[in-house]
Amino acid sequence: MFKGFKDFLMRGNVVDLAVAVVIGSAFTAIVTAFTTGLIKPLISTIGGTDAAQGLGYQIFDNNKATFLDIGSVINAAINFVLVAAVVYFVIVLPVKHVQERRKRGQEPGPSEPTDVELLIEIRDLLRAQAQRDNGRG
Repeated sequence: MFKGFKDFLMRGNVVDLAVAVVIGSAFTAIVTAFTTGLIKPLISTIGGTDAAQGLGYQIFDNNKATFLDIGSVINAAINFVLVAAVVYFVIVLPVKHVQERRKRGQEPGPSEPTDVELLIEIRDLLRAQAQRDNGRG
C-alpha cells in the first residue's frame, strides 16, 4: 500500500500540482505578512510625493485614485521571490534529487503493470461491457 502511494507521489505531474498548491496557499499568507509588515514600511521610508502613502507618485493632487503605488509593486515582487525560493528549496530540489537517484538505480521507480495484469484488466472491462450490453437488450 505504501509503495503504491510513494509511486503516486513521485510522478512528475503530482509534484507539479503540489508546487502550484503550495505557491497558491500555504506560504502566501506567511510571506505576505512578512513583506507587508516588515519590508513595505522600509520601502515606504524612501518616500515619494506623499510620505503617508509610501513610495509612489501622485499624478493628480486632488484625486487619491491616481496614486501610483510603486512600493506595493516592489513588495509584491519580493513576496513572489520569497515564495518561489521556499518552494524550490523545500519541494523541487528534494524531488529532483530522488528522481536522479532513481535514474542511477539506487531507488526503484514506479512499477509498471505486467502484460498479464494489462490483459486481465482488459478482460474484466470487456466482461463488464458485455454484461451492460446484455442488460439493455
